[in-house]
Amino acid sequence: MTESAPRPLRRLAEVPVTALKYVKEKRAASLAQMGVESVFDLLTTYPRRYVDRTAQIDVSDLTIGDEVAIFAEVRRSESRRTKQGKVMVTTYVSDGTGTMSVVFFNQPWRERQLQPGVMALFFGKVGEYRGDRQMANPVVDVIVGVTGEERDPSRVGRIVPIYPASGKAGLTSWEMGGFIEESLRRAPLILDTVPESIRVRYQLLDRSTALRHIHLPEEMAQIRPARRRLVFDEFLRLQLLLTLRRRRAERDAVGISHRLDVADLDTTPGQLTTPESSLVQQFLAGHRFTLTGAQRRALGDMAGDLARARPMHRLLQGDVGSGKTTVALVAMLAAVDGGHQSALLAPTEVLAEQHVASLRHDVRHLSVPDARVLSGRRPVTVALLTGRVKGLERKRILQQLEAGAIDIVVGTHALLTDDVQFASLGVVVIDEQHRFGVEQRAVLRDKGRTHSRAGRDPDLLVMTATPIPRTAALVAFADLDLTVIDELPAGRTPITTEWVRGAQVSSVWERVRSEVAKGQRAFVVCPLVDGSDRVEATSAVSERDRLAAGELAGLRVGLLHGQLKAVDKDQVMEEFRRGDLDVLVATTVIEVGVDVPEATVIVIEDAWRFGIAQLHQLRGRVGRGVHPSHCFLLGDPPSDEGAVRLEAVAASTDGFYLAEVDLDQRGEGTILGARQQGRSDLTLASLRRDADILDDAREAASALVGDGSNLSAYADLVDELKLFIDDEEATYLFMS
Repeated sequence: MTESAPRPLRRLAEVPVTALKYVKEKRAASLAQMGVESVFDLLTTYPRRYVDRTAQIDVSDLTIGDEVAIFAEVRRSESRRTKQGKVMVTTYVSDGTGTMSVVFFNQPWRERQLQPGVMALFFGKVGEYRGDRQMANPVVDVIVGVTGEERDPSRVGRIVPIYPASGKAGLTSWEMGGFIEESLRRAPLILDTVPESIRVRYQLLDRSTALRHIHLPEEMAQIRPARRRLVFDEFLRLQLLLTLRRRRAERDAVGISHRLDVADLDTTPGQLTTPESSLVQQFLAGHRFTLTGAQRRALGDMAGDLARARPMHRLLQGDVGSGKTTVALVAMLAAVDGGHQSALLAPTEVLAEQHVASLRHDVRHLSVPDARVLSGRRPVTVALLTGRVKGLERKRILQQLEAGAIDIVVGTHALLTDDVQFASLGVVVIDEQHRFGVEQRAVLRDKGRTHSRAGRDPDLLVMTATPIPRTAALVAFADLDLTVIDELPAGRTPITTEWVRGAQVSSVWERVRSEVAKGQRAFVVCPLVDGSDRVEATSAVSERDRLAAGELAGLRVGLLHGQLKAVDKDQVMEEFRRGDLDVLVATTVIEVGVDVPEATVIVIEDAWRFGIAQLHQLRGRVGRGVHPSHCFLLGDPPSDEGAVRLEAVAASTDGFYLAEVDLDQRGEGTILGARQQGRSDLTLASLRRDADILDDAREAASALVGDGSNLSAYADLVDELKLFIDDEEATYLFMS
């Protein structure tokens, strides 16, 4: 494998780990369990921390109560059973300056792991037992295993990198370091595909130096600049691919120019209008609220997008109740005013039906010219298309859509089928983006080109009420411009949130009774529909029965969950809206799309079982009217993570703050999801810590791509990018 010429990453990805001296069949199988199959995989398996042995604390210097890391050799290990029947393993370790004991409770496998001769890093709090220093259940990283070749003292060095190890696969951090060191020794020069001008501008190390310093640092000061360069590489690849996708889409797109006069946005409720006034102006004059400053700014951004013949691609972020749907309706009316149609895609039938009811109410006084009717005008028409719409009704709606007799269609996945054709689709709105994938977004966007007689690409507005930290949004939605509504409309009432435990729960049901006595209503949310033998959680069915016979006896308590038939769901929701039910016990089917202004209390049982974003969404089901509202989080979390979630939601109603807490807890992967195919996930980079590097990489990607053709000057960079995506996408992005 040794060569003097720089090796591209593609070549390293083609070299199997079995090309290394000490990786035989058994070790190759163990590495494969960790997702490491090539030399490229090895070099991008980065240390998770380092032990600086020059700053190491000797065992002889340890003080009781210190939380420290010591590097020591195992002298002996022994195990015994306690009086409670649990296994206790006691390991005696020494670093040459002193000896101490390390005990592990209920971890019998430690005796096999920590055999005499093993050298490991032990991290924990120093305690005392019978006058001697001791650690209990510390974190352990095995550095040197029990075989001779693993105990090579020359590799311990001054700074020891600690790699992810796998007890299941039988690999130690020390072995990983040895494989990586051999890889770097045999391929010392790695091709640097980032142009020198970019490296100079952003003060970046060359790639070979960065890889050596991240894996084999001679001093701690070398690690940070090495990591910065490699993080930049990961972000740059992502941003290049996303920027290329966007440039290709823009180059191929043929859009529609819509007129949205920003002066119309200053229209206030009750203002006089004429039939000649724009639909936007007429709508705002008849609306309940004046646009907030944030709504107006969002529409100001969108006005420029809509006016251009190039299709809009915009993400609208707004907290629960911030008025995103009003902003979307203004955009849709601008399209209708120009003789085009709009489509709104919702993730559930409940939300779709809620949107239809709301939109029909908002446009009830609006009309558009239509030569096909006797008077020359007809009302603005809003239709619903879901899986529940079948037979003659579906056929009628499809015919009217194709004829242009429907102005706004709201639907679920049923809108994505091939038989849905439009006369001229001008604007597409997607609600609750996190429920849909990128492909579904593209299918609906393509409806304008391939399923509309106008043959144009519609403007796309993606909405989410689940706030996403800015850094995550820049990666997950790099094909969309970002607009944030950070202001709630006047009249929205504050929601008081409390985390309630133990005996205090009785006060919650008293509050529910009190609110119902005032003529208000309440939600009770449970994590399960029915009881489960496997999961200890409150079920909606049993809780409805228990509450109706107990704490809420005498109140009208209803039940709503996803397993009910659609007609039964509709009936229950209608009864709750009308006030025929006082309390609605439900699952998360009410998470989005349920708007009952009279609901002032929501009780969430076993709240620790829900994520932060879900709790915030559920809380948004109240506080939608003029009365103060309350959210009660019930339950005792079995973990610190659950407690952190509940404390955060109880402390703040700011969705963007909660999104940052969520990002800290869950990491980027679960938030970004499968945004890419192939190897393009972030390995070393962190959206939380590296926002400044992300900005640099995004700026560099934009400069390198230019109008979409500039990358032809960087053949090595293009070849490297192809390594990170599948062949079909590579053909699309890099043809011509």
